[in-house]
Amino acid sequence: MSVDRLAGSGMAGGDTEAARGAQRRRAGRRPGADAGARGVAGPGQAGEARAGPESNVILLGQESGLFARYTRDYVTGHDGHQITILQAGCTTADGDLGVSVLREAGADIVVSLIDDDQPVTRAALGADESLAGCVRGDLRTVPLPPRSHDIVLCALLLQRISHAELVLDRLVATIRPGGLLLLRFSDRDSSGGFLDRVMPLAARTAVWRKRRPGRPGPYPAVYERLSSVRGVQAYALMRELVIAERQALGGLAGALAEPRGFLAAQKLVAWLSRGRLTAAHEELLYVLRKPEDRFARIL
Repeated sequence: MSVDRLAGSGMAGGDTEAARGAQRRRAGRRPGADAGARGVAGPGQAGEARAGPESNVILLGQESGLFARYTRDYVTGHDGHQITILQAGCTTADGDLGVSVLREAGADIVVSLIDDDQPVTRAALGADESLAGCVRGDLRTVPLPPRSHDIVLCALLLQRISHAELVLDRLVATIRPGGLLLLRFSDRDSSGGFLDRVMPLAARTAVWRKRRPGRPGPYPAVYERLSSVRGVQAYALMRELVIAERQALGGLAGALAEPRGFLAAQKLVAWLSRGRLTAAHEELLYVLRKPEDRFARIL
């Protein structure tokens, strides 16, 4: 697969305010990059407009309430520039980051899509015509030009792939200084993540169909250490990424469709684990920023 196709496929695809302000100063952000805190909502997406930094309730299919807000702020802070977005794990990405609304407002946005090449991914790509331009292959070797994207969305990918840290390193390398990494993943240290790993296929399929009716799945439950709160925090520290905001989904945090008895099972597992596993959430959303280096040489 050529580099040119990936880089320009053109397919559409809680911190306190004071803490976020400090993080923005550390990241060296441009003025206006975080102007406003209103969500972006297109037709049929009224829930996105209400998603604020204090809310942990995001309905499935509207994860872009948080992510669209940061995408919009980034786009408005770079007015007049073409914005390039990479969706990694596009078959499990819900929502379009508010791209359609931003394009209608005149923003120049190019979205590229990549995913792995396992059977369930191929089935998902075949079932969704909007993903026809997805580049499929080994995410450890798929061509990813360095500093070629402003925003990278990695949604529900980390827990279903091997060599997750290597893949994420490659995704981070493709982000321009000052750009955003938007992560959504299932937490291996949650009781929901534990159940996803140990439940028989029939039970995992029942949960998947409740939450994503009509979509191929479930995907493999790999859950390497990176797919956890401690894993992401350690990764961000080692790679000098700034965590701008975090939100929780599922479990006691709600916002995910729960098959009958699944939340009770999570609570029971959390109790039996004596606190080692948590029922407070199942999935986490992170917004991370790649700091700008004013002394870097422009090649």
